[in-house]
Amino acid sequence: MKFLGLNAIFHDPAAALVVDGEVVAAAEEERFSRRKHGKRPVPFSAWELPEQAAAWCLARAGLKPEDLDAVAYSYDPALVRPGQQGLDARWEDLRTTYARRAPYFLATALPGLDPAQVRYVPHHVAHAASAGLAAPYRDSAVLVCDGRGEAVSHLAGRYADGELSVLAAQELPHSLGLMYEEVTEHLGFMRSSDEYKVMALASYGEPRFLGELRELIYTTGDGGFRVEPIDWAGYAKRLGRGDTWSEDHADLAASVQKRLEEVLLELAGWLHERTGERRLTMAGGVALNCVANTRLLAEGPFDELWVQPAAGDAGTALGGALHLAQAFGEPAAPMPGADLGRGWTDEELAAWLGAARVPYERPADLAAAVAAELAADRIVAWFQGRSEYGPRALGRRSLMAHPGRAANTERLNDVKGREQFRPIAPMVLAERAHEIFTRGPVPSPYMLFVHDVRPEWRDRIPAVVHVDGTARIQTVDRAADPLLARMLSEFEARTGLPVVVNTSLNTAGRPMVDDPRDALECFGSAPVDLLVLGPYLIRRGQVFAS
Repeated sequence: MKFLGLNAIFHDPAAALVVDGEVVAAAEEERFSRRKHGKRPVPFSAWELPEQAAAWCLARAGLKPEDLDAVAYSYDPALVRPGQQGLDARWEDLRTTYARRAPYFLATALPGLDPAQVRYVPHHVAHAASAGLAAPYRDSAVLVCDGRGEAVSHLAGRYADGELSVLAAQELPHSLGLMYEEVTEHLGFMRSSDEYKVMALASYGEPRFLGELRELIYTTGDGGFRVEPIDWAGYAKRLGRGDTWSEDHADLAASVQKRLEEVLLELAGWLHERTGERRLTMAGGVALNCVANTRLLAEGPFDELWVQPAAGDAGTALGGALHLAQAFGEPAAPMPGADLGRGWTDEELAAWLGAARVPYERPADLAAAVAAELAADRIVAWFQGRSEYGPRALGRRSLMAHPGRAANTERLNDVKGREQFRPIAPMVLAERAHEIFTRGPVPSPYMLFVHDVRPEWRDRIPAVVHVDGTARIQTVDRAADPLLARMLSEFEARTGLPVVVNTSLNTAGRPMVDDPRDALECFGSAPVDLLVLGPYLIRRGQVFAS
């Protein structure tokens, strides 16, 4: 059977396809449209659909819209409660209207689709399915926290043999995700976009406002929580506003971050008591907070924690498709990895380079050639295989550099045009990770946890060590990614360091590179020394030779 899942209602529109229980494709609309997050998270953008992503998913499988058994839309307008506190009364009716008419919008966007094939999947159920049904095990507790769905902001439940039991849900206006969005905005960042910047800034501060936040943000003992009104404007007056961030701003970020971690620990404790499960799966935007995830695994009651790599709203497209597959009696297999997007053959990549009239070479040993360039302290844009689903660069669309040069942190942030307090991350062979990193889980293929860097390594790989002595690592499995693994081995042979810097291949405010044109444009506009496009190597000095 064939199920297409779509996310469109809030932000990060995306599409995913499940065929005969297998995840075939998943992609975010931003990678096609080149608009960061696909669209703005406002009610009057709810009509915008992931048309290009959906069309590509179908084309990937050689399907037409009329071949689908059902389409999941990850929002159920019937669950919206008019006038409910916490909703935007001026615009909520418009959002709900668009959602109700979505089947007809989709029939227009995907000619041949019968509107009756569209099924509404509640937003948090879709999030839960993206975790509990995509994880490598069938039974788990599941925790979803984000900004909001139709009428709630959280779900706690259990998957047993693929069937979901909901044990708790927190009604709006109480929301951990919206709380984090609000502090993001009041610190001068963009809400529903830059929350990860708050997490990074928090490492520079002390949680001196934690006491007052504990009185305003607390659990209720029944699987839920409360977020009382917080006077962020008052904090802004106390801390000051401007173009730069002070120690006070970092302290506020640290306080919010710590309180979030504490509340998640309490919610997880309640869920563990109710389910007795050893394993926890998570989704929702809050699950992208890798610092909180690490503390939850280290101090919480669960032995294992699996987080959906596309934990934000984009992941509800996959969750919706998986939920329908399960509902139709076709249990889905675990997702095979995050590389679910577009890819090109070597011949297609050569045609792109020929059309661009770019000089290139094809080294006999690509891994060794790239390792030599990295060892010489050159910045490499790395484009391989199918693109990643979710916000993390995982060795498919990455910028790489030497981790032993402390200046490379500032250098890469300059290349990307972003704030200097932002950390850059390491990739490491899975079998070598324990030598260098502690505390976080290994393997960690999706960059969803932070690890402490062993003291003896901090001076050896300073570019990837955050101010608090941690790093958000990606472990590389030799069997799953032999080319990347060989490059890491070749780099170690030259430098003695089994680690390479890995950050996303994009510049600030733009989506991650997806297709060859994106890669060439980014290479042409950013001071990157080398572009690796499949088996081909393009040198900046040759392209821009005078």
